[in-house]
Amino acid sequence: MRSFFGKFKLFGAVLIGVSGVIIYLFYNALTPKELLPVYTPAMVNAELVPQEIQHVRKYHTISNFSLTNQNGQNITQENYKDKIYIADFFFTTCPTICPIMTKNMALIQQRLGNDNEVLLLSHTVTPEIDSVAQLKNYAIEKGVDDSRWNLVTGDKKQIYELARKSYLAVKTDGDGGPFDMIHTENFILVDKEKRIRGFYDGTNTEDIDQLMTDLDILKASYND
Repeated sequence: MRSFFGKFKLFGAVLIGVSGVIIYLFYNALTPKELLPVYTPAMVNAELVPQEIQHVRKYHTISNFSLTNQNGQNITQENYKDKIYIADFFFTTCPTICPIMTKNMALIQQRLGNDNEVLLLSHTVTPEIDSVAQLKNYAIEKGVDDSRWNLVTGDKKQIYELARKSYLAVKTDGDGGPFDMIHTENFILVDKEKRIRGFYDGTNTEDIDQLMTDLDILKASYND
């Protein structure tokens, strides 16, 4: 009799275990995965979007570019192929928000550890001042890891068009001419398909934490 009840208990325990696994699998299947929005010009404050693209509701991506980094290397979209990356705009002589932004970008670099799926990209908005040598000195001073973080300079019109028409990061006034100047605290999260997945205040520690959370969500979406 005891043997019979012993077998019954074993069967019951197995049944409960199997039921738990089934419930867990059903729960996971029915729970929607958290996903980040894919930003398009139509979703962003119109003040930050040139009028000619304000109607665009899908297929917005970061345009191709050709710029030069702190080591004198040509940097293009090929360097970011199949990578997630975080972009911003700064200048080395900025006395206000840029030092805070650079400090927070360096913190992101540190928090990424050995993660080679995510890269960083900082564009100077004063390329006439920020030469390769100037960027290199700044990179050394700020602890930039050359293998994952490019500080880039180049044609001013190209950089300003990227900021306005690709990254949707700054007000649209200006043409990238000699007297044009942009200044933005935005960090922009870009996915492997060159699409914008988030905007964050690069001077705000809470926004940096949110960026890191969103980064985990984005990375997880590639592992489903």
